Amino acid sequence: MKPLNRREVLRGMLGGAAVSVGLPPLEAMFNCSGTAYAAGGGLPTRFGLFFWGNGNLPERWTPSGTGADWTLSDQLAPLAAVKDKITVVSGMSLHTDNVYPHSSGAAGVLTGSNLLSYQDGREDGTFSRPSIDQLIAAEIGGDTIYRSLETGAMPGTVGHSFNGPNNKNPPELSPLAFYERIFGASFRVPGEDGLVDPRLALRRSVLDAVMGDISNLSARVGTADRLRLDQHFTGVRELELRLARLQEDPPNLDACFQPTSPADGFPDVEGRPQISEIHRAMSDLAVMALACDQTRVFSHWFSDPLTNQLYPQATMGHHSLTHDEPGEQPEVNMVTTFIMGELAYMIEKFSEIEEGDETLLDHMVLLATSECSRGQTHAFDEMPLVLAGGANGRLATGLHHRSFTGENVSHLMLTLLRAVGINAASYGVDAGEVFDGLSAIEL
Repeated sequence: MKPLNRREVLRGMLGGAAVSVGLPPLEAMFNCSGTAYAAGGGLPTRFGLFFWGNGNLPERWTPSGTGADWTLSDQLAPLAAVKDKITVVSGMSLHTDNVYPHSSGAAGVLTGSNLLSYQDGREDGTFSRPSIDQLIAAEIGGDTIYRSLETGAMPGTVGHSFNGPNNKNPPELSPLAFYERIFGASFRVPGEDGLVDPRLALRRSVLDAVMGDISNLSARVGTADRLRLDQHFTGVRELELRLARLQEDPPNLDACFQPTSPADGFPDVEGRPQISEIHRAMSDLAVMALACDQTRVFSHWFSDPLTNQLYPQATMGHHSLTHDEPGEQPEVNMVTTFIMGELAYMIEKFSEIEEGDETLLDHMVLLATSECSRGQTHAFDEMPLVLAGGANGRLATGLHHRSFTGENVSHLMLTLLRAVGINAASYGVDAGEVFDGLSAIEL
């Protein structure tokens, strides 16, 4: 029997008008294991980044026991419901320079290299290389409408998703704006015919004309300007591809549907941002963006490095707490535990999306990390690292892997590159460079 195509639709006439109804993923569309479509094309591997600022308290973070026989710590306790879906990696260190508080750590963990520079004395120096989400997006993000998506959960968040030096991808901070961008007028549910919108053809024609002049203009300017032009026109090229894909048939994925529009604004309550509400609205939308194959790469900046936002029940801002709270820092512990609860929410949402006989979480990997361990000292040892998802059977879950030698975090990052299908020989540069992955968590 000829296998069914996953884009198969039922077509007919209703009231004199042509209609089409998308089919859900049927057994005839899948291979015997339910992990790939029988007509060709495995279920894609996705990558996500969950980043929070100001680190943790290592003595209350590190689980007891290793391998499959381990127990969640105080700060990781909110992850109990997804314990079998995560792997905690502890004892690893950044080997890059720890010169500038918070910013150096962000560059070290996300690029495996030193912070390139500070600008005008501010603590917002640029990365010298693309951040790991953009390294991955450059390889696996080309087949979707959005090469990558960036979101934030707090007012003023700037994120640290970099394409390269001085070329940042700012996160969307409004759930409503994010919804309208992904699921607004241009979105089509599975099974709908190609979008007929004359404005798209006009915009593509304009872009075609612009692209034809790029090479001539680049030949007339110097090296520095050529780099600036290349960065600018990269966005133009991506827009051109995005417009083209909007005119294609959408992937016929049964888990995909148009979500409900979120609230129009989340005003502060008694001077505190509605962190959980914004984060959960963004999480719901990011999950469906992946389920609908609008993107395969996202970064969610729960909070920035150096953030001083006022968390629920905290008596001062988060960064101030890490430095000024005395003793065992119970409020710092409370904030970190709160953040892990929000991470658990995102993981659970991914695990609820069925794909074949598995879940979306099985077909992706989510990395959760920060720019340091102990925020009080900006320490680079005992970096907090949590993975969720199996990356299509390439990564182990339900484990605690402990490094007793302070191994370079870059080993884990190289494993993540390879887990999403990138044949990378190394990760990082100079002291941050490694050539081997973290075999203990690989399958």
